[in-house]
Amino acid sequence: MAEQVRGVPEPAAELPVARVVVDTPLPHLDRLFDYLVPAPLDTAAVPGCRVRIRFAGKLVDGFLLERVETTEHQGKLTRLERVVSAEPVLTPEIAALARVVADHYAGTMADVLRLAVPPRHARVEAEAVPAAGTAPPAEMIGVAGETRREPEAGETRREPEAGVPQGGAEADETRGEPESEGPGQRTDPEPGARSGPAQAPGWGGESGPDVGPGPWADYREGKAFLAALAKGGSPRAVWTALPGTDQDGPGWPRAVAVAVRETLHGGRGALVVLPDGKDVALADAALSAVLGPGAHVALTADLGPAERYRRWLRLSRGQVRVAVGTRGAAFAPVADLGLAVIWDDGDDLHSERLAPYPHAREVLALRAHRARAGLLIGGYARTAEATQLIATGWAGPIVAARQAVRARAPRVRPAGEDSELARDEAARAARLPSLAWRILRTGLESGPVLVQVPRRGYLPALACQGCRTPARCGHCGGPFALRGGHVAPYCRWCGRIAGEWRCPSCGGARVRAQVVGARRTAEELGRAFPSVRVKTSGRDGVLATVGAARALVVATPGAEPVPEGGYAAAVLLDGWALLGRPDLRAAEETLRRWMNAAALLRPAAELVVLADSSLPVVQALLRWDPVTHAERELADRTELGFPPAVKMATLTGSPAGVREMLGEMALPPEAQVLGPVPVASPKGDQVRERAMVRIARGSGSTLAAALKGAVGVRSARKAAEVVKVCIDPLDVI
Repeated sequence: MAEQVRGVPEPAAELPVARVVVDTPLPHLDRLFDYLVPAPLDTAAVPGCRVRIRFAGKLVDGFLLERVETTEHQGKLTRLERVVSAEPVLTPEIAALARVVADHYAGTMADVLRLAVPPRHARVEAEAVPAAGTAPPAEMIGVAGETRREPEAGETRREPEAGVPQGGAEADETRGEPESEGPGQRTDPEPGARSGPAQAPGWGGESGPDVGPGPWADYREGKAFLAALAKGGSPRAVWTALPGTDQDGPGWPRAVAVAVRETLHGGRGALVVLPDGKDVALADAALSAVLGPGAHVALTADLGPAERYRRWLRLSRGQVRVAVGTRGAAFAPVADLGLAVIWDDGDDLHSERLAPYPHAREVLALRAHRARAGLLIGGYARTAEATQLIATGWAGPIVAARQAVRARAPRVRPAGEDSELARDEAARAARLPSLAWRILRTGLESGPVLVQVPRRGYLPALACQGCRTPARCGHCGGPFALRGGHVAPYCRWCGRIAGEWRCPSCGGARVRAQVVGARRTAEELGRAFPSVRVKTSGRDGVLATVGAARALVVATPGAEPVPEGGYAAAVLLDGWALLGRPDLRAAEETLRRWMNAAALLRPAAELVVLADSSLPVVQALLRWDPVTHAERELADRTELGFPPAVKMATLTGSPAGVREMLGEMALPPEAQVLGPVPVASPKGDQVRERAMVRIARGSGSTLAAALKGAVGVRSARKAAEVVKVCIDPLDVI
């Protein structure tokens, strides 16, 4: 044995080599690095723990992924500096998922792990772990006020009954090797890969134990879906939820809770991802009512670092098997995942703002595929991406019968009908025609009414009163806006006051409103209905609920409060503002926002939409038929070559950086480059360009690898120009 260097501890006797993910933002260093485990750290250096290592002469953080006997590195290995915590916070499943997500989005594993694993809170880790079935401390209180408790001891997964068709083989590492494909079994393709005619994969035809389908009784495929979950299967479905709100609130939280309950009966865990905290509170209350208090944890950003980490540790330690939260919860360490649920997948809040910009729907689809888990994509409307999963046969539809839809949907009336124009010619140009006034007045007799306004603020866009030229700042070119009725216009970009502004076209000094915001609308409605209380809900303050008393609720899309017993009527203002956006998803997003608001109405309540009734999106709302609209949207995008029919990536940055990266990339021959073209910068003070690269959907991994390689080369040579790479972005146009 070689002589031991004085003061340097010997390496661990067994598995002395640790493979570490280094927390570094450099793309060309996105790989595992080998370190030597000193003998004093042998016990604490467990796979999944946080470590401190010396990297490039600095002490940095990292995660220990695994320990092995030997290394392929030819030189001398550096020792681990210390183990930050022996808590195995990075499970093998989440580590593998992070690697897959990073490769899918041409990002780095370190960036994904920052999204997946919350920062450490030492005091929380040191807290005593309560025994199963005992009450948690007072600080472990859910967002709806329910006390959390541990699951019952001795709970184990129930194996599927013999002869029942299952949705794929068991997972490789934790549940054995896949068996050969037989009747009712299939080898799962990647999410979205074509695999035959559209069907509901993994759905058993036999009914499960009679535990009550709850809201799922209204859907043709509902009972089969629950039966597959109760038998430990992995059904994948796109669910078009019924509209309507009653005394118990919307129906979708109860339906999700019942599906989670059946998953637990099948012996597996569940994960629910929602757009915002308001939806998390609804689902949290429904889960507590169906599962009982303490059977799940809610993860939201407003919990604070200590409480969020405490709840995350309860999942990581296996104390609970159900989690509900916003997009970050897609990486929650739910053990033996059996069902992943995402509600309203078209909401842009599901798209991460930090690199590598993953979408929660894609993360859950990849996770469900790897874990052989079920996936439920739900919403009142349907996205083209969800429709693509049905078209390829990877998921099946869950829809209600037309009789049930007609009984629950509101009565939609578009403004500008011939009968209304004959009665009131001014209705063609009025922002709030007489039909809308009548509907609001009638609805206020029996409860609250909703007015949805697409734009927040007071007057968010101004124009010259004489020539209608948009009013812009002479310093930065930003748009002018008004914060109130008795203040001067200001620039929304640089904040300068437009005290001496003159129109560059006609010289006029007076301005008019181009767009009316929610606060100005509430002001006008307050004058029109002086005896009715007006409530606003938007960016400045979101109302979660409103009572059953008469009230005028003015809200921006997504901020509509849930009414007690449902709204008596609603008006959807300024449809042109939503439909006129230069966005590939404008029609799909408009229908989604309209349906989300309309679903809060009582069954058969009246709804007025201010948009041309001949438009396909308005017709879909009139018939309450989001499925046909989504299928048409997918067909149009397929014909034009836009996502999700193809894989598309955008490169955004300085003109020199974008062109340089395009010249260096080793793109496959079938890839098509569009651009680069100039794009507006956030504040108008930079010149930026964007190029788009599209390729057949089946070659998406090839495109991601090419982009990742090019980013790594630029990182290695320390290129000065930063280029943002985003795969399948929401803002394609």
